Amino acid sequence: MLNRIVDRLLGLPAAEDPAPTAVKGLRVPMHDGAHLLADRYAPSGLTTGPVVLIRTPYGRTGPLAKLFGETFARHGLQTVLQSTRGTFGSEGEFRPFHTEREDGIATAEWLRAQPWCDGRIAMAGASYLGHTQWAVGPYLDPPLEAMCLGITASEFVSTFYPGGVLAADNMVSWSAMIGKQEERFAALPNPLQTRRTRNAMAYLPIAGADVAAIGKPVRFLQDVTEHADPDDDFWQMSDHSAEVAKLDVPVSMVTGWYDLFIRAQMRDFRTLQDAGRSPRITVGPWSHGEPASFRVLIQDQLGFLRAHLADDRTQLQRSPVRIFLQQASAWLDFDQWPPASEPTHAHLRPVGGLGETVPGEALPTPFTYDPADPTPAVGGPLLMGKTKQRDNSEVEARDDVLVFTGEPLVHDVDVIGDVSATVFVRTELADADVYVRLCDVDPGGISRNVTDGILRLRPGAPEADADGVVRAEVELDPTAYRFRRGHRLRVQVAGGAFPRFARNHGTGERVSSAVRGTPNRFEVFHDATRPSRVTLPVFTR
Repeated sequence: MLNRIVDRLLGLPAAEDPAPTAVKGLRVPMHDGAHLLADRYAPSGLTTGPVVLIRTPYGRTGPLAKLFGETFARHGLQTVLQSTRGTFGSEGEFRPFHTEREDGIATAEWLRAQPWCDGRIAMAGASYLGHTQWAVGPYLDPPLEAMCLGITASEFVSTFYPGGVLAADNMVSWSAMIGKQEERFAALPNPLQTRRTRNAMAYLPIAGADVAAIGKPVRFLQDVTEHADPDDDFWQMSDHSAEVAKLDVPVSMVTGWYDLFIRAQMRDFRTLQDAGRSPRITVGPWSHGEPASFRVLIQDQLGFLRAHLADDRTQLQRSPVRIFLQQASAWLDFDQWPPASEPTHAHLRPVGGLGETVPGEALPTPFTYDPADPTPAVGGPLLMGKTKQRDNSEVEARDDVLVFTGEPLVHDVDVIGDVSATVFVRTELADADVYVRLCDVDPGGISRNVTDGILRLRPGAPEADADGVVRAEVELDPTAYRFRRGHRLRVQVAGGAFPRFARNHGTGERVSSAVRGTPNRFEVFHDATRPSRVTLPVFTR
């Protein structure tokens, strides 16, 4: 009965076969002598066959076991769920992103030596479970049969430091979660712990936020705060982006417009596409790990795996790109990403205006960013907390946020693709951040965020002109969004968005140890010679 309910909730056909068999606690040897624990779920009566490998640091029980282990096996897919090194009984130290390539390849070799594996292996999962796939897929020989990549990317570094800025909210949240996940009752909601974690994001120096959040150090937070400089190659072993174009494995992806990996995952898809591969992707109106996304994710991964392991090709009859157009409640199919569009500039104009025409002569607009009272973040692609679209009215009323608003639209405008901004800015201190956000203002005046991006300016990069003005090129997250008739476009420019991004102290000190800060005066230029603007990919059918 429970299994039928699960299938119905996931939108899957009812599995009528007998319950799968489960063998728990398999000890898988690694090359250094450590053993990692795994559970095997096999369809009833299976003697030998292909294996779906899922490598996870989050344990082998609960929803993961039900969704990936039991559900996959009930639908004919033999599945092995393995705890990564140093987690939930597996030996060694859990050092995120450090040993997944070696351990993943050793696990695949061990699986191929088992009598119940016919040599064919595919991988599946989401988030860190996707990283464990990228750590194996480009390097395994013979190759994987398929990769199912949910809300993940071939490299996480650009998500740790988007635009060169530490993603403080996400990094502290994940550190606190993995630091407590094996404690008793850790899976239950804990409002007190949630509040402690959020308060810890403001702790200085930020390297101590782990102890402030959960009372003990977390190695990952030490690593991610200590190695934040752009020329630090500490994370090189976790970056598989150089191998994406060479990957010759069938790939299916699922992500969301408010997922923290959206920019990197769309870049992976485009790299595969440009290399002549045939990946497919589904992008919905979701944030990272949102329950609503799991129905589509499980459907996608189960169907794709059955196509490549069980010769059930029904799920392959679809377009390579399927995206949800926000505010239109419509799914659109395309042959490629991004679809053809018309680049349209929305120029920042004097006195808070926004329009397609380049403004004439105008004085720059100033504001001051104070790290002691950092500009707050509202919504967006967060790992936890209040994500996605939120009312921006309160933050837009602050003196440290510039707001530029267009006229009411005379017709619907569909923005589909990559969004970018060019901001000509002069700062009193060389160390500064430029944060740009695109919003949708409804007829009632409520401003809701659509997409955004940030860029850390460092001394000499990019080079300032003779007047000390820097041309800041800010990459915003891709989107698919309908700005409806009567609504207005709005662009925010600020010096940060805290605690989503670590505050810029203005001193040039290392983010891990910085405590003191200095206010920084900004001047944003918007004239004929320095036309600050946001570039929108306007889709025309």
